[in-house]
Amino acid sequence: MASVSLRHIQKIYPNNPDETGKHNLKVTEEGVHAVDDFNLDIRDKEFIVLVGPSGCGKSTTLRMVAGLEQITDGELYIDGELMNDIAPKDRDIAMVFQNYALYPHMTVKENLEFPLKNTKMSQAEIDQKVKQAASILDIQDYMDRKPKALSGGQRQRVAIGRAIVREPKVLLMDEPLSNLDAKLRNQMRAEIIKLRHRIDTTFIYVTHDQTEAMTLGDRIVIMKDGMIQQIGTPQEVYNEPVNMFVAGFIGVPQMNMFDGNLVYEDDTYFVKLDDAKIKLPPEKCAHLSANKVDSGSVKIGIRPQHISLSDSTGQSVEGVIDITEMMGSEIHLHLTACGQDTIIILPTMDLDNAVSDSLTYGAKVRFTFNGRAVHVFDPHTGRNLEY
Repeated sequence: MASVSLRHIQKIYPNNPDETGKHNLKVTEEGVHAVDDFNLDIRDKEFIVLVGPSGCGKSTTLRMVAGLEQITDGELYIDGELMNDIAPKDRDIAMVFQNYALYPHMTVKENLEFPLKNTKMSQAEIDQKVKQAASILDIQDYMDRKPKALSGGQRQRVAIGRAIVREPKVLLMDEPLSNLDAKLRNQMRAEIIKLRHRIDTTFIYVTHDQTEAMTLGDRIVIMKDGMIQQIGTPQEVYNEPVNMFVAGFIGVPQMNMFDGNLVYEDDTYFVKLDDAKIKLPPEKCAHLSANKVDSGSVKIGIRPQHISLSDSTGQSVEGVIDITEMMGSEIHLHLTACGQDTIIILPTMDLDNAVSDSLTYGAKVRFTFNGRAVHVFDPHTGRNLEY
Protein backbone atom coordinates (compact mmCIF):
# COMPACT_ATOMS: atom_id res chain seq x y z
CA MET A 1 0.00 0.00 0.00
CA ALA A 2 1.39 3.36 -1.02
CA SER A 3 0.70 6.81 -2.31
CA VAL A 4 1.86 7.56 -5.87
CA SER A 5 2.59 10.98 -7.33
CA LEU A 6 3.23 11.76 -10.99
CA ARG A 7 4.42 15.33 -11.54
CA HIS A 8 4.72 16.86 -14.99
CA ILE A 9 5.45 13.45 -16.50
CA GLN A 10 6.39 13.38 -20.18
CA LYS A 11 7.22 10.56 -22.56
CA ILE A 12 8.70 11.70 -25.85
CA TYR A 13 9.61 9.29 -28.64
CA PRO A 14 11.93 10.22 -31.52
CA ASN A 15 10.22 11.59 -34.62
CA ASN A 16 9.46 9.04 -37.31
CA PRO A 17 8.78 10.75 -40.67
CA ASP A 18 6.76 7.72 -41.85
CA GLU A 19 4.33 8.21 -38.97
CA THR A 20 3.80 11.94 -39.47
CA GLY A 21 0.10 12.79 -39.68
CA LYS A 22 -1.04 9.35 -38.48
CA HIS A 23 -1.90 10.55 -35.00
CA ASN A 24 -3.05 13.66 -33.14
CA LEU A 25 -0.20 13.64 -30.63
CA LYS A 26 1.81 16.77 -30.03
CA VAL A 27 4.97 16.82 -32.17
CA THR A 28 7.94 19.12 -31.46
CA GLU A 29 11.60 19.19 -32.41
CA GLU A 30 12.18 16.88 -29.43
CA GLY A 31 9.87 14.22 -30.88
CA VAL A 32 6.37 12.81 -30.46
CA HIS A 33 4.78 13.50 -27.07
CA ALA A 34 3.10 10.19 -26.21
CA VAL A 35 2.38 11.53 -22.70
CA ASP A 36 2.46 15.27 -22.05
CA ASP A 37 2.49 17.06 -18.67
CA PHE A 38 0.73 14.27 -16.76
CA ASN A 39 -0.02 15.26 -13.14
CA LEU A 40 -1.76 12.96 -10.68
CA ASP A 41 -1.65 12.29 -6.93
CA ILE A 42 -2.94 8.83 -5.98
CA ARG A 43 -3.88 8.22 -2.36
CA ASP A 44 -2.88 5.15 -0.38
CA LYS A 45 -5.20 2.18 -1.23
CA GLU A 46 -7.01 4.21 -3.88
CA PHE A 47 -8.27 2.51 -7.06
CA ILE A 48 -7.38 4.76 -10.02
CA VAL A 49 -8.46 3.96 -13.58
CA LEU A 50 -6.74 5.43 -16.63
CA VAL A 51 -9.20 5.34 -19.52
CA GLY A 52 -9.24 6.57 -23.08
CA PRO A 53 -9.13 5.44 -26.72
CA SER A 54 -6.26 3.41 -28.18
CA GLY A 55 -3.08 5.44 -28.50
CA CYS A 56 -3.99 8.03 -25.85
CA GLY A 57 -0.94 7.24 -23.66
CA LYS A 58 -2.58 5.36 -20.80
CA SER A 59 -0.51 2.15 -21.11
CA THR A 60 2.67 4.18 -21.64
CA THR A 61 1.92 6.02 -18.38
CA LEU A 62 1.41 2.72 -16.56
CA ARG A 63 4.67 1.34 -17.95
CA MET A 64 6.54 4.42 -16.71
CA VAL A 65 5.17 3.79 -13.22
CA ALA A 66 6.35 0.18 -13.54
CA GLY A 67 9.78 1.23 -14.77
CA LEU A 68 9.35 -0.56 -18.10
CA GLU A 69 9.47 2.79 -19.94
CA GLN A 70 11.96 5.51 -19.15
CA ILE A 71 10.49 8.85 -18.10
CA THR A 72 11.61 11.59 -20.48
CA ASP A 73 10.82 14.41 -18.08
CA GLY A 74 9.00 14.87 -14.78
CA GLU A 75 9.09 13.04 -11.47
CA LEU A 76 7.52 9.83 -10.16
CA TYR A 77 7.21 9.30 -6.41
CA ILE A 78 6.04 6.20 -4.54
CA ASP A 79 5.51 6.83 -0.82
CA GLY A 80 7.44 10.07 -1.18
CA GLU A 81 10.54 8.40 -2.68
CA LEU A 82 11.71 9.50 -6.14
CA MET A 83 11.52 6.49 -8.46
CA ASN A 84 12.79 7.78 -11.81
CA ASP A 85 16.09 5.91 -11.61
CA ILE A 86 14.98 2.98 -9.45
CA ALA A 87 14.97 -0.43 -11.19
CA PRO A 88 11.53 -2.07 -11.67
CA LYS A 89 12.39 -4.92 -9.30
CA ASP A 90 13.13 -2.45 -6.51
CA ARG A 91 9.88 -0.43 -6.78
CA ASP A 92 7.76 -2.93 -4.82
CA ILE A 93 5.10 -3.07 -7.51
CA ALA A 94 3.45 -5.87 -9.46
CA MET A 95 1.84 -5.80 -12.89
CA VAL A 96 -0.93 -7.83 -14.54
CA PHE A 97 -0.91 -7.88 -18.35
CA GLN A 98 -3.77 -8.50 -20.76
CA ASN A 99 -2.10 -11.63 -22.19
CA TYR A 100 -1.68 -13.20 -18.70
CA ALA A 101 2.13 -13.72 -19.14
CA LEU A 102 2.07 -17.06 -17.29
CA TYR A 103 4.88 -19.61 -17.60
CA PRO A 104 3.35 -22.39 -19.74
CA HIS A 105 5.66 -25.14 -18.43
CA MET A 106 4.77 -24.45 -14.78
CA THR A 107 1.69 -25.49 -12.83
CA VAL A 108 -0.58 -22.90 -11.24
CA LYS A 109 1.12 -23.48 -7.90
CA GLU A 110 4.58 -23.03 -9.44
CA ASN A 111 3.47 -19.84 -11.21
CA LEU A 112 2.20 -18.43 -7.92
CA GLU A 113 5.39 -19.43 -6.09
CA PHE A 114 7.76 -18.02 -8.69
CA PRO A 115 7.81 -14.36 -7.53
CA LEU A 116 8.71 -15.52 -4.00
CA LYS A 117 11.45 -17.99 -4.91
CA ASN A 118 14.27 -15.43 -4.99
CA THR A 119 13.34 -13.93 -1.62
CA LYS A 120 14.64 -15.02 1.77
CA MET A 121 11.23 -16.40 2.61
CA SER A 122 11.01 -19.94 3.93
CA GLN A 123 9.08 -22.58 2.02
CA ALA A 124 6.48 -22.64 4.80
CA GLU A 125 5.91 -18.87 4.38
CA ILE A 126 5.74 -19.25 0.61
CA ASP A 127 3.17 -22.04 0.93
CA GLN A 128 1.09 -19.90 3.27
CA LYS A 129 1.09 -16.87 0.94
CA VAL A 130 0.30 -19.00 -2.12
CA LYS A 131 -2.56 -20.70 -0.29
CA GLN A 132 -3.93 -17.34 0.82
CA ALA A 133 -3.79 -15.87 -2.71
CA ALA A 134 -5.41 -19.00 -4.17
CA SER A 135 -8.21 -18.77 -1.60
CA ILE A 136 -8.86 -15.07 -2.31
CA LEU A 137 -9.16 -15.81 -6.05
CA ASP A 138 -10.90 -19.19 -5.69
CA ILE A 139 -8.31 -21.14 -7.71
CA GLN A 140 -7.44 -23.80 -5.10
CA ASP A 141 -8.80 -26.59 -7.34
CA TYR A 142 -6.44 -25.73 -10.21
CA MET A 143 -3.10 -25.75 -8.41
CA ASP A 144 -1.71 -28.77 -10.25
CA ARG A 145 -2.89 -27.71 -13.70
CA LYS A 146 -0.81 -25.93 -16.31
CA PRO A 147 -2.09 -22.74 -17.98
CA LYS A 148 -3.12 -24.50 -21.20
CA ALA A 149 -5.66 -26.53 -19.19
CA LEU A 150 -7.37 -23.39 -17.85
CA SER A 151 -10.05 -21.10 -19.27
CA GLY A 152 -9.31 -17.45 -19.97
CA GLY A 153 -10.94 -16.34 -16.75
CA GLN A 154 -9.01 -18.92 -14.73
CA ARG A 155 -5.71 -17.85 -16.32
CA GLN A 156 -6.41 -14.23 -15.46
CA ARG A 157 -7.11 -15.22 -11.86
CA VAL A 158 -3.74 -16.97 -11.74
CA ALA A 159 -2.03 -13.92 -13.24
CA ILE A 160 -3.63 -11.70 -10.59
CA GLY A 161 -2.68 -14.24 -7.89
CA ARG A 162 0.94 -14.18 -9.00
CA ALA A 163 0.88 -10.39 -8.71
CA ILE A 164 -0.73 -10.15 -5.26
CA VAL A 165 1.21 -13.01 -3.64
CA ARG A 166 4.13 -10.60 -3.13
CA GLU A 167 1.86 -8.12 -1.36
CA PRO A 168 3.15 -5.21 -3.49
CA LYS A 169 2.68 -1.59 -2.52
CA VAL A 170 1.15 -0.85 -5.93
CA LEU A 171 -0.70 -3.22 -8.26
CA LEU A 172 -0.71 -2.20 -11.92
CA MET A 173 -3.25 -3.77 -14.31
CA ASP A 174 -2.99 -3.19 -18.06
CA GLU A 175 -6.31 -4.05 -19.77
CA PRO A 176 -6.50 -7.37 -17.89
CA LEU A 177 -10.01 -8.24 -19.10
CA SER A 178 -9.75 -7.33 -22.78
CA ASN A 179 -9.15 -10.92 -23.91
CA LEU A 180 -12.25 -12.27 -22.16
CA ASP A 181 -15.76 -12.58 -23.56
CA ALA A 182 -18.52 -10.28 -22.30
CA LYS A 183 -19.87 -12.67 -19.65
CA LEU A 184 -16.43 -13.39 -18.23
CA ARG A 185 -15.55 -9.70 -18.23
CA ASN A 186 -18.60 -9.00 -16.07
CA GLN A 187 -17.63 -11.80 -13.68
CA MET A 188 -14.00 -10.71 -13.46
CA ARG A 189 -15.00 -7.08 -12.86
CA ALA A 190 -16.94 -8.27 -9.82
CA GLU A 191 -13.94 -10.35 -8.70
CA ILE A 192 -11.62 -7.36 -8.95
CA ILE A 193 -14.04 -5.22 -6.91
CA LYS A 194 -14.04 -7.91 -4.19
CA LEU A 195 -10.25 -8.23 -4.43
CA ARG A 196 -9.54 -4.55 -3.79
CA HIS A 197 -11.43 -4.80 -0.48
CA ARG A 198 -9.45 -7.87 0.60
CA ILE A 199 -5.90 -6.68 -0.03
CA ASP A 200 -4.16 -3.52 1.20
CA THR A 201 -2.82 -2.29 -2.11
CA THR A 202 -3.00 0.82 -4.27
CA PHE A 203 -4.45 -0.03 -7.72
CA ILE A 204 -3.69 1.66 -11.03
CA TYR A 205 -5.84 0.12 -13.76
CA VAL A 206 -5.74 0.82 -17.50
CA THR A 207 -8.66 0.18 -19.84
CA HIS A 208 -10.30 1.53 -22.99
CA ASP A 209 -13.68 0.28 -21.71
CA GLN A 210 -15.56 3.10 -19.98
CA THR A 211 -17.93 0.60 -18.31
CA GLU A 212 -14.93 -0.95 -16.51
CA ALA A 213 -13.73 2.51 -15.57
CA MET A 214 -17.11 3.56 -14.15
CA THR A 215 -17.65 0.38 -12.13
CA LEU A 216 -14.11 -0.10 -10.78
CA GLY A 217 -12.54 3.29 -10.16
CA ASP A 218 -12.63 5.45 -7.06
CA ARG A 219 -11.48 8.13 -9.50
CA ILE A 220 -11.14 8.06 -13.27
CA VAL A 221 -8.42 9.75 -15.33
CA ILE A 222 -9.70 10.34 -18.87
CA MET A 223 -6.96 10.74 -21.46
CA LYS A 224 -6.80 11.82 -25.08
CA ASP A 225 -3.77 12.35 -27.34
CA GLY A 226 -1.34 11.96 -24.46
CA MET A 227 -3.03 14.51 -22.21
CA ILE A 228 -5.39 14.35 -19.23
CA GLN A 229 -8.86 15.63 -20.09
CA GLN A 230 -10.51 15.22 -16.69
CA ILE A 231 -9.96 13.58 -13.30
CA GLY A 232 -12.92 12.80 -11.06
CA THR A 233 -15.17 10.22 -9.48
CA PRO A 234 -17.34 8.19 -11.89
CA GLN A 235 -20.35 10.32 -10.95
CA GLU A 236 -18.44 13.58 -11.42
CA VAL A 237 -17.20 12.80 -14.92
CA TYR A 238 -20.67 11.54 -15.90
CA ASN A 239 -22.62 14.48 -14.47
CA GLU A 240 -20.05 17.25 -15.01
CA PRO A 241 -17.99 16.53 -18.14
CA VAL A 242 -15.52 19.37 -18.72
CA ASN A 243 -15.58 19.08 -22.51
CA MET A 244 -17.28 17.36 -25.43
CA PHE A 245 -14.70 14.57 -25.58
CA VAL A 246 -15.38 13.49 -21.99
CA ALA A 247 -19.13 13.89 -22.49
CA GLY A 248 -19.06 11.65 -25.55
CA PHE A 249 -16.63 9.10 -24.14
CA ILE A 250 -18.36 8.49 -20.79
CA GLY A 251 -21.86 7.03 -20.98
CA VAL A 252 -23.46 4.26 -23.05
CA PRO A 253 -24.96 5.06 -25.49
CA GLN A 254 -22.96 8.23 -25.84
CA MET A 255 -24.39 11.70 -25.30
CA ASN A 256 -26.44 13.28 -28.11
CA MET A 257 -24.89 16.49 -29.44
CA PHE A 258 -27.05 19.10 -31.21
CA ASP A 259 -26.29 22.42 -32.87
CA GLY A 260 -28.46 24.90 -30.98
CA ASN A 261 -28.53 28.29 -29.36
CA LEU A 262 -28.03 29.67 -25.87
CA VAL A 263 -30.35 32.58 -25.07
CA TYR A 264 -29.94 35.00 -22.15
CA GLU A 265 -33.14 36.81 -21.16
CA ASP A 266 -34.25 38.44 -17.90
CA ASP A 267 -31.23 37.12 -15.95
CA THR A 268 -32.03 33.56 -17.08
CA TYR A 269 -30.45 31.24 -19.64
CA PHE A 270 -32.44 29.11 -22.10
CA VAL A 271 -31.36 26.60 -24.73
CA LYS A 272 -33.18 26.68 -28.03
CA LEU A 273 -33.39 23.58 -30.21
CA ASP A 274 -35.89 23.28 -33.06
CA ASP A 275 -39.27 24.36 -31.57
CA ALA A 276 -38.12 23.82 -27.99
CA LYS A 277 -36.95 26.66 -25.75
CA ILE A 278 -35.94 25.08 -22.45
CA LYS A 279 -35.19 27.08 -19.32
CA LEU A 280 -32.01 26.14 -17.48
CA PRO A 281 -32.16 25.70 -13.68
CA PRO A 282 -30.75 28.37 -11.34
CA GLU A 283 -27.51 26.49 -10.58
CA LYS A 284 -26.64 26.18 -14.27
CA CYS A 285 -27.56 29.80 -14.86
CA ALA A 286 -25.29 30.80 -11.98
CA HIS A 287 -22.34 28.90 -13.46
CA LEU A 288 -22.86 30.36 -16.93
CA SER A 289 -23.28 33.86 -15.52
CA ALA A 290 -20.11 33.54 -13.43
CA ASN A 291 -18.24 32.62 -16.62
CA LYS A 292 -19.80 35.63 -18.40
CA VAL A 293 -21.26 33.44 -21.16
CA ASP A 294 -23.23 35.39 -23.79
CA SER A 295 -26.11 34.33 -26.03
CA GLY A 296 -25.02 32.57 -29.19
CA SER A 297 -24.51 29.29 -31.03
CA VAL A 298 -23.61 26.32 -28.84
CA LYS A 299 -23.44 22.54 -28.84
CA ILE A 300 -26.23 21.15 -26.69
CA GLY A 301 -25.49 17.79 -25.04
CA ILE A 302 -28.30 15.55 -23.75
CA ARG A 303 -27.91 11.94 -22.67
CA PRO A 304 -30.31 9.41 -24.26
CA GLN A 305 -31.67 8.50 -20.82
CA HIS A 306 -32.68 12.12 -20.15
CA ILE A 307 -34.97 12.55 -23.17
CA SER A 308 -38.71 11.82 -23.05
CA LEU A 309 -41.45 11.68 -25.66
CA SER A 310 -43.84 14.64 -25.89
CA ASP A 311 -47.46 14.93 -26.96
CA SER A 312 -47.11 18.65 -27.55
CA THR A 313 -46.24 20.22 -30.91
CA GLY A 314 -44.84 23.24 -29.06
CA GLN A 315 -41.74 23.28 -26.85
CA SER A 316 -40.57 19.97 -28.35
CA VAL A 317 -38.31 18.58 -31.08
CA GLU A 318 -39.45 16.47 -34.02
CA GLY A 319 -37.64 13.35 -35.13
CA VAL A 320 -38.16 10.44 -37.52
CA ILE A 321 -37.53 6.90 -36.30
CA ASP A 322 -34.83 4.97 -38.17
CA ILE A 323 -34.42 1.96 -35.87
CA THR A 324 -36.29 0.62 -32.84
CA GLU A 325 -34.35 -1.72 -30.55
CA MET A 326 -36.29 -3.63 -27.92
CA MET A 327 -33.88 -4.25 -25.02
CA GLY A 328 -36.34 -5.84 -22.58
CA SER A 329 -36.63 -3.20 -19.86
CA GLU A 330 -35.87 -0.40 -22.35
CA ILE A 331 -36.56 0.66 -25.90
CA HIS A 332 -33.71 2.36 -27.76
CA LEU A 333 -35.00 4.70 -30.45
CA HIS A 334 -32.58 5.80 -33.16
CA LEU A 335 -33.95 8.95 -34.78
CA THR A 336 -33.02 11.57 -37.28
CA ALA A 337 -33.64 14.87 -35.49
CA CYS A 338 -32.26 18.33 -36.24
CA GLY A 339 -30.42 16.80 -39.19
CA GLN A 340 -28.43 14.25 -37.21
CA ASP A 341 -28.56 10.83 -35.55
CA THR A 342 -30.21 10.89 -32.13
CA ILE A 343 -30.73 8.15 -29.55
CA ILE A 344 -33.53 8.09 -26.97
CA ILE A 345 -33.83 5.44 -24.22
CA LEU A 346 -37.37 4.82 -22.98
CA PRO A 347 -38.24 2.51 -20.04
CA THR A 348 -40.85 0.03 -21.29
CA MET A 349 -42.70 0.26 -17.96
CA ASP A 350 -43.55 3.89 -18.78
CA LEU A 351 -45.11 3.07 -22.17
CA ASP A 352 -48.53 1.60 -22.89
CA ASN A 353 -48.92 -0.95 -25.69
CA ALA A 354 -50.40 1.55 -28.15
CA VAL A 355 -47.40 3.86 -27.85
CA SER A 356 -44.91 0.97 -28.06
CA ASP A 357 -46.60 -0.38 -31.21
CA SER A 358 -46.45 3.05 -32.85
CA LEU A 359 -42.66 3.35 -32.50
CA THR A 360 -41.85 1.89 -35.91
CA TYR A 361 -39.57 2.77 -38.82
CA GLY A 362 -40.51 6.08 -40.46
CA ALA A 363 -42.86 7.22 -37.69
CA LYS A 364 -42.62 10.83 -36.56
CA VAL A 365 -42.23 11.49 -32.85
CA ARG A 366 -41.67 14.57 -30.73
CA PHE A 367 -39.45 14.69 -27.70
CA THR A 368 -38.42 17.07 -24.94
CA PHE A 369 -35.94 17.25 -22.07
CA ASN A 370 -35.43 18.90 -18.70
CA GLY A 371 -33.05 21.83 -18.36
CA ARG A 372 -31.25 20.07 -15.49
CA ALA A 373 -30.04 17.41 -17.94
CA VAL A 374 -28.60 19.84 -20.51
CA HIS A 375 -24.87 20.41 -21.06
CA VAL A 376 -23.79 23.48 -23.02
CA PHE A 377 -20.49 23.37 -24.94
CA ASP A 378 -18.47 25.90 -26.89
CA PRO A 379 -18.82 24.73 -30.53
CA HIS A 380 -15.22 25.73 -31.34
CA THR A 381 -13.19 24.61 -28.31
CA GLY A 382 -15.53 21.88 -27.05
CA ARG A 383 -15.30 23.27 -23.50
CA ASN A 384 -18.27 22.91 -21.18
CA LEU A 385 -19.32 26.52 -20.66
CA GLU A 386 -20.35 25.90 -17.06
CA TYR A 387 -16.80 25.06 -15.91
